[in-house]
Amino acid sequence: MNSIGNILWFILGGILITIIYYIVGLLMCITIIGIPFGVQLFKLGTYALWPFGHELVDGPNQPGCLSIVMNLIWILLGWWEIAIIHLVCGLLFCVTIIGIPWGLQHFKMAIGSVFPFGKEIH
Repeated sequence: MNSIGNILWFILGGILITIIYYIVGLLMCITIIGIPFGVQLFKLGTYALWPFGHELVDGPNQPGCLSIVMNLIWILLGWWEIAIIHLVCGLLFCVTIIGIPWGLQHFKMAIGSVFPFGKEIH
């Protein structure tokens, strides 16, 4: 079932979300200061490519001091807008019964996109 969900997700916009994450991640990696943020965008992009059957979970010894500080900087720099986009997409998908699984995946990504530091994909 995860394979079918991932294939439909890919066709229905997952590839677009992934491309956006990767392009912005590359732009963030241009500067040394932006590299940690670019890495988190690559992580979110990888999760956005095939979300069914995977989870964003806290890494070992998380949340740590560094990840809390980096998540705070992430929020202050305006990356919470990604979460709003995922929430809106999730609500749009949840309008129909068939779209609920995809809407739930957007809600999971919204949570992960607010606090990406200290998370791992499993």
